[in-house]
Amino acid sequence: MNLAKFPRARFAHLPTPLEPAPRLSAELGIDLWIKRDDCTGLAGGGNKTRKLEFLLGEALEQGADTLITQGAVQSNHVRQTAAAAANFGMSCRIILENRTGNQADDYLWNGNVLLDRLLGAQIRTVVAGTDMNAELLAEAEAVRKAGGTPYIIPGGGSNAVGSLGYVDCALELAAQANDEGLVIDRIVTATGSAGTQAGLVAGLAVSGADIPVLGVGVRAPKAKQEEAVFNLAVETAGRLGHADRVTRDLVVADCDYVGEGYGLIDQAVVEALKLAARTEGLLLDPVYTGKAMKGLIALARQGAFEGQTVVFLHTGGAQGLFAYRDELDAML
Repeated sequence: MNLAKFPRARFAHLPTPLEPAPRLSAELGIDLWIKRDDCTGLAGGGNKTRKLEFLLGEALEQGADTLITQGAVQSNHVRQTAAAAANFGMSCRIILENRTGNQADDYLWNGNVLLDRLLGAQIRTVVAGTDMNAELLAEAEAVRKAGGTPYIIPGGGSNAVGSLGYVDCALELAAQANDEGLVIDRIVTATGSAGTQAGLVAGLAVSGADIPVLGVGVRAPKAKQEEAVFNLAVETAGRLGHADRVTRDLVVADCDYVGEGYGLIDQAVVEALKLAARTEGLLLDPVYTGKAMKGLIALARQGAFEGQTVVFLHTGGAQGLFAYRDELDAML
């Protein structure tokens, strides 16, 4: 596998640490390790930084001067995209969708949104249900009319270019496990826009590493989520010349922990945030890693990981905690 053939802008802090979580392991009765992709740098880090290395590489190769992307109001991806644009002297236009309908000041203006503004992004907010692909195309046309050269990045950076970042992560994690003498039985990660899980699945399949990946869904129902991940994993592996190595059985999502919906938190999410923070000093976010940890905790306590070594991929997002101050104050 030769990732060097793809254009890449290198700015992530890699490799990210792979750390044992002894106190949380004892609490859950499993051997739990944390892959710290909250430590990738770029305005607080997170999983999108890996994707953006390949997306920015392609954008720069195409001579783009403006990055355009979209996400939910408290999107971690948008924050990291705005930071990448600033880092390379590019303009950034972002479209935020209020998927939750939350009108609290902290949700609309604090957390990631505050950072988006600090980073100099041009922000436009739309209501839930807006055709975001159409909005991206309209924004790109506006840039062209103004004499600029746009580069559109899909929500979450989740296409076959961005997913190469998690092919690279799969290789990095396998090498770290070999160095530690660690036999990983399962990787658990949040799965939403599909690119992180798809990249991991593709990278592990193409490299021959026999490690199953469980995605804990944060938005879509199981069938829809698995279809999205599978299709993107096949496309990503195809860019590496081995689409046939991704089989349907490699894609597994558990979407029983979404709760009331995307971006909506409940007491079990808060308990997951508290447990991670108070056993390991680990800060998770309410939307992605909090729900993934909620699922991991429930499954561990049901015996699903008995006798296993599990790696939890921490995809970042603690900046979003500040947008949920009222909800968290009421439940902490």
